[in-house]
Amino acid sequence: MPLYEYRCPDCGHEFEMMLRFSESNKIPACPRCEGIRTQKKLSTVATFANSGSGYQSTGSSCASSGGFS
Repeated sequence: MPLYEYRCPDCGHEFEMMLRFSESNKIPACPRCEGIRTQKKLSTVATFANSGSGYQSTGSSCASSGGFS
């Protein structure tokens, strides 16, 4: 199950939830203030490269090198 990140605009609380893909459109209530206006955050994706430097963090899931090797 993927991990989704959320932010509550009412109290500023940031939290994570694991949801099934089929539930990904549901917006959970804030666990701190129980506000219902939570917003899904955009996350940085970590990809592993063959450069030997460990991992590379990109702003999207479509890296410029693209494809599978």
